Amino acid sequence: MDAIDRKILALLQENGRLTVTELASRVGLSVSPCHRRLRELERTKTIRGYRAIVDPEAVGLPFQALVFVTMRQEDRDTLLGFEEAVAKIPQVVQAQRLFGDPDYLLRVLTADLTAYQRLEDDHLATLPGIQRLTSTLVMKHVVDGRPVLGPERRTPYRP
Repeated sequence: MDAIDRKILALLQENGRLTVTELASRVGLSVSPCHRRLRELERTKTIRGYRAIVDPEAVGLPFQALVFVTMRQEDRDTLLGFEEAVAKIPQVVQAQRLFGDPDYLLRVLTADLTAYQRLEDDHLATLPGIQRLTSTLVMKHVVDGRPVLGPERRTPYRP
């Protein structure tokens, strides 16, 4: 991956709806080489897809909780069972397995505190292998959706 590929990625993270012609112009290539580079970035899964960024409040999901999950046991079957079950809960918009304690971090969106409480009681608390759930409510987004590569970060950070 060279500087042009990184610039392509940075521009697409800012605006995924750029046409290949616009993209080529902004990175200083003709359309054909730009298109080849773009297709290669897609083929290698460097670009995993394109999507709209939806404001949760605009669709009635203003309540956000971060849920820290500590597992009772961490054998392979228990972890896989937990991961399969959590993936089926539509209100869980992000789930990450962590090193150390807690074992998982879930990002959950609901309409309000009452809806979250029902979700935790009826679904989250019943997931396989859980020892403890600890919820933290999101007060404010300070940094959200920052691009992996942007104009100021075209190369990976190395101290």
